[in-house]
Amino acid sequence: MTDHALRLLRQDPHLAELAAFPFNFDLARADHGHAEPVRLASGGPLEVVAGDDTGGTYFVCGDGSLLYADSEGSAGIIGSSADEALAIVIGLPGWHDYLDLSPKDGEEAILARVAEIEEEIREYHPIDEERAELRAALGLPERSPVELIGMLHTALLRTEPDFLLLNGAELCAYDLLDRHPRPPLWEPVLARGRADLASLRAGERDVWDVMAEDAVRRRLALRAAQFDRAEGDLRLLRHLLRHEADSSMTDELRLAAVLVGLRGDIADLPLLHEVRETDYDTHCGLSEMPRPGADAAELLRWARELDDSLFGTDPADEPLSTWTELALDQGLTELARVALIRRLDEIVMDRSTLRRAQDPTGLETSRLRSLARRLEQAGDLPQALRAQRLCTTLKDTAWNRVSARLTQARLERECGQLPPAARSLAALRDILAKPGDDSLRHWHGVNLGRFIAEEHYALTRALAEAGSSDGARALLAAADAILGELSENAANGVRELAEETAKRVRDVS
Repeated sequence: MTDHALRLLRQDPHLAELAAFPFNFDLARADHGHAEPVRLASGGPLEVVAGDDTGGTYFVCGDGSLLYADSEGSAGIIGSSADEALAIVIGLPGWHDYLDLSPKDGEEAILARVAEIEEEIREYHPIDEERAELRAALGLPERSPVELIGMLHTALLRTEPDFLLLNGAELCAYDLLDRHPRPPLWEPVLARGRADLASLRAGERDVWDVMAEDAVRRRLALRAAQFDRAEGDLRLLRHLLRHEADSSMTDELRLAAVLVGLRGDIADLPLLHEVRETDYDTHCGLSEMPRPGADAAELLRWARELDDSLFGTDPADEPLSTWTELALDQGLTELARVALIRRLDEIVMDRSTLRRAQDPTGLETSRLRSLARRLEQAGDLPQALRAQRLCTTLKDTAWNRVSARLTQARLERECGQLPPAARSLAALRDILAKPGDDSLRHWHGVNLGRFIAEEHYALTRALAEAGSSDGARALLAAADAILGELSENAANGVRELAEETAKRVRDVS
């Protein structure tokens, strides 16, 4: 499909009037834009092409798909092109009333619903002659309601991950227009691992060799084995365990050790012990592992306890971070981004989701910090900053508030928000001056102090290069004052940066 029909509407006022009434696709409303600034999470272009009398807006996306956003905060793709969307809008007047339908509902139910809705519309204005005229003039073939419902359903399911619409100011995501079920995140993320596990079981030599070198594919294969446990997998699990140790201590290394241990074969204890002693991190991470000489019961007890507490056999029970991290590792960035933004929106709307199970009066901010890190890893600095700003407001000790402000200032600088970054650093210095507790008593001599100084100089340079000479000079003075408070060891790592920054400020001034 193309935008041929859309171009014809733009060229012919009569056809445009027919599209606007009775089919509620009004080109004139494009001049008003949408009710609020919006953008795609993926960063793709959006062009407003029409609106309707409910405040909804039609956008053409970069690939030609047509996105509809209503005035209540929901959005979705309704056609793979403007012409396909027009075929649906014209062929299914009142198309909003069919969002819950899918081909699975069957022809009889679909035709009955369409007949009922169209009869209601005809009570107020005719549609049949107008539909026939528009279809003929725009070159749109006549399609049955069943086919059109199928097209609409297919289009709606394409909304995520590539066409997630965000409020342009607050960056929260629009809801989906429909409530059709989608595959859980773990399904596409785990697909490669399942395929590799099948190849490993088939004894494909090239896959066995690849697993020795490819850390991501190893991790995925181990996750697939976690949820599909077969009696004959012990040999391949030993192979994956041995090579996963090359990545030092990972969750998947612990998983591989557990899956091997669950076989209860004491002949595996030397291998497990060898893996445990790979390096300091693996020694600590697998410290509870039974030593050589343990019996099968002890090995099984250790493996089952870890399996029950950390793993299990249902992928739906895994934390979101497992799947977003594996998605990012595979380059499935948009899938990860959508899941992370949706989770952040949940927390923004209801902070009680952060309550600690053991202490309902306290909030667990590590989830927010993890979201910020994952969003930054996905390349979405604005969303990472949104998560970090909320995280900052929830910190309790002076040390945590300073650390959070420092990260916030860095993200603001990297987003080009230099004045907010300067305000964040000013707030950080206020905490240093009046901490309110003794958690910061050693900040001068540890890495935190050096990081604070480095961020001050980094922002000073950014301000200077942005033409804000006064702001740069003021922040340089604050940075130098912080440098003067650091211990000798902490200051040594910053002095060269301080000299380079001062020179840059002089040069641009």
